[in-house]
Amino acid sequence: MFARALGIVLTGLALVATGCSAEREWGGNAAPDGGTAKIGLVTKTDTNPYFVGLRSAAEAAAAAKNAEFIALAGQFDGDNDGQVRAIENFIQQGVSTIMITPNSSTGVIDALARARQAGILVIALDTTTEPTEAADATFATDNFEAGRLQGAYAKAALGDRAPAVLMIDGTAGSSVSSLRHAGFLAGMGLAEGAPQIRGTTNANGDQNLAQQGAENLLARSSDINAAYTMNEPTARGVHAALQARGLGEQVVMASIDGGCEGVAAIKSGQIRATVMQFPAKMAQLGVDAAVEHARTGTKPGGFHDTGSVVITDEPMPGIPSQPVAWGEQHCWGEK
Repeated sequence: MFARALGIVLTGLALVATGCSAEREWGGNAAPDGGTAKIGLVTKTDTNPYFVGLRSAAEAAAAAKNAEFIALAGQFDGDNDGQVRAIENFIQQGVSTIMITPNSSTGVIDALARARQAGILVIALDTTTEPTEAADATFATDNFEAGRLQGAYAKAALGDRAPAVLMIDGTAGSSVSSLRHAGFLAGMGLAEGAPQIRGTTNANGDQNLAQQGAENLLARSSDINAAYTMNEPTARGVHAALQARGLGEQVVMASIDGGCEGVAAIKSGQIRATVMQFPAKMAQLGVDAAVEHARTGTKPGGFHDTGSVVITDEPMPGIPSQPVAWGEQHCWGEK
């Protein structure tokens, strides 16, 4: 799995180096002048450790390329208005590239269209836009596949037990949340609305909301043996709710992110596994494309999967994985 993920990343780098789509459009202020790239990054929040890590990686990559770098964020997961204001701010500042992790795949489309009309290259990181063509290129995890891996792991870990599942989702309308949710069900072999799903709630990727949501669902039905969590802060909240009811040992819970805290949560027994993403690779690919665009006018294009790897010290047959020790060395691709 790691070799596959690394191959995907290297392929993405090669595509960026050759201009990906080999398209050159020099209208507006996108005309190449060999000057310094001015990159604006808009993340979903500036508090979630995942986006903090992505921002840090992008800032470091930009510094290494002598590119100007500015970062703004929404105030909370789902703050589309805040992201639109950030995009408008960057248009006024005359950036050459906007990189964005959109809160809603549709909520920022009009603002991104205005940016592109102004000649600004738009790169989506982590989250695809809808339609995908609203961004020039996307560097992200295949979120359906990440969810499928989580579900397949949980199904294997349950063994002969019939699944009874709680699902703690992200933000309503988010493509990341929807894709991971659908992927998890595919990995578990369950249909949407199946009776094995004991309850579902949104938690906006927030630990406290996840704990509250899980507590509410457990008050209705505590006969569960598996929990889907959209990301690792969600998993921490669900773990607290399960522990309060003495259910921590019987419930199989995996997650998605692969941050250093998430890897530590496996080691401490809070979760069985996590699906590691590589936001540092997303940031590096985005910055490389932005710098090349400023230098030559070459635009990247299409979707580039930056890979995902299951991390666990309880490997399951048929589920390729890496151990916690490997995860500690590679969390989020930052080490």
